[in-house]
Amino acid sequence: MTRIQRADERYPGGEPAAGIETRHALSFGPYYDPDNLRFGALLACNEERLAPGAGFDEHPHSHTEIVTWVVEGELTHHDTAGHTTVVRPGDLQRLSSAGGVRHVERNDAGTPLVFVQMWLAPKEPGGDPSYEVVRGLDGPYDLPAAGARLHAHRLEAGESTAVPTADFSYVHVVRGTVRLDDDELGPGDAARITGAGGRTLVATTDAEVLIWGMRDPRKDLG
Repeated sequence: MTRIQRADERYPGGEPAAGIETRHALSFGPYYDPDNLRFGALLACNEERLAPGAGFDEHPHSHTEIVTWVVEGELTHHDTAGHTTVVRPGDLQRLSSAGGVRHVERNDAGTPLVFVQMWLAPKEPGGDPSYEVVRGLDGPYDLPAAGARLHAHRLEAGESTAVPTADFSYVHVVRGTVRLDDDELGPGDAARITGAGGRTLVATTDAEVLIWGMRDPRKDLG
């Protein structure tokens, strides 16, 4: 089964007057839809745009795997576990908030910042926070704590890639256009696929796509 969510169907959030514009794919904050709470392990997929000097002041997280993909600009991260990092396009950042951590996210550069932030539910709560940045991610990124694997693809027009066989697959188009079966997907569009197997994405222009393959957590029960 495939569900397509168009970019203009995302819930607008953030604080535009403070230079923060957000588009939420799943229920988040004041936006609540009982039929759109999560997909597999994925709890949030937020498109964030921060003006120069804008950002999120220190705030807490717990029991969440937070994966960030920078599209344009530079993201400055600081957390209470002692990490301070600048994350750039092509870098992947993971913050495992575990039993609890606080962090700050800001655009300290003089140009706009665009990033995609994805929250996933860990299979087990608690533990100690951990942090990682993968510079110039090349290949899949495993997130075993959530039973998930992320594939980041940069495709030239005409190139194709397989959608990973998984209980749940989530396709997010960062830029460009791709075709999935009979559906054309553009920037900000997403496809939620249950029981994916043998599906192929074809780039109809140069494109950048994030694809999560996730295990059904119910299979780990008992």
